[in-house]
Amino acid sequence: MTRTTASTASLRRHAAARTLFPPRDLAAAVASLGFVQIDPLRAPARAQDLILRARVPGYRVGDLDRAFEAGGLIEDFVHVHGVLPARLRRLLHPRTLARTWHVEKEHPKLSARIVEFIARNGPTHPRDLTRAFGRTAVVNGWGGQSAATTRLLQVLHYRGILEIAGRDGGIRLYRIAPAFPRALSARARFAGVADLLMRLYAPLPVASLRELMRMAADEAFDAAARERELGRFLSRDAIARTTVDSLTYVWPPDDAAPPPEPDDAVRFVAPFDPLVWDRRRFEHLHGWDYRFEAYTPAAKRRFGYYALPLLWRDRAIGWVNIARTRGGLDVRPGFVAAAPHGKAFARGFDAEVARMESFLGTVPVESP
Repeated sequence: MTRTTASTASLRRHAAARTLFPPRDLAAAVASLGFVQIDPLRAPARAQDLILRARVPGYRVGDLDRAFEAGGLIEDFVHVHGVLPARLRRLLHPRTLARTWHVEKEHPKLSARIVEFIARNGPTHPRDLTRAFGRTAVVNGWGGQSAATTRLLQVLHYRGILEIAGRDGGIRLYRIAPAFPRALSARARFAGVADLLMRLYAPLPVASLRELMRMAADEAFDAAARERELGRFLSRDAIARTTVDSLTYVWPPDDAAPPPEPDDAVRFVAPFDPLVWDRRRFEHLHGWDYRFEAYTPAAKRRFGYYALPLLWRDRAIGWVNIARTRGGLDVRPGFVAAAPHGKAFARGFDAEVARMESFLGTVPVESP
């Protein structure tokens, strides 16, 4: 392991430079990130589109869906649900599962019938199964109700028996997943997922990587086994490390050195963007506690329903709330301290509003 010295400023510059890499095409951007989180909320657009628009020139809402249909990408669960290069599926499956979902206990024979139906009929919409097997309601993972067949599709996907074939109006279509001719060991998959997550969020506090692996690791690893495997992973030579303010950070040693000074750019980034996803790192490097408040009661919100962190150069200095209007966009910024003075920030802000308008396909409006 390579040890080095750093400061919060250098770590922040490092994070911005490696995560907001030079523009590239969509497939290359997904490959560079390794994983793009999916979230269904649209305010003003879904998280996956907001994440990719910052990295793909000319990206428009829905481009990821169209690229997915062309192949080379898969949807799956790592630590959360998202899109990743198809070659990385072998890091996730076959999962060792110690538990049985409640819906499987309630309907012990339905999974086999669903698999048989999809094997016979090909890519399947959830409504096709409700027509074939009825709509028995069960509690879903969010406390609401779903059809038992829909819930079992999600379980079978998580188990690696099914995969996502595409989407129809945003609804997932399922097909039988291919078998692996030679599966990786659980230990190799653990190390592969740890490397994927470290690279996605690097430079990353070890404490955060530990929590991520609790979310992502195969159920074959209990808490003690996860800690042993994580220690083995972190002891490798191919990892750089430093400690700042009692937080130990790790990152790939092959990272390019960040530029000495960030450019004069303003960016509105998604709440689930890799640059802000880890709230521990965000608060340490940017000095304030951004929170995603879509599920917070309106009276208790500080930032807004879907506030996008606002980056000036390499630092998050505030947030924006964006709404579509009949005339274009309503962009309302808020700042942790005072708004930056000078023409450079004003130009950068106007340029980012224009990029957002193009991305959303709206009519240009005046910026604040």
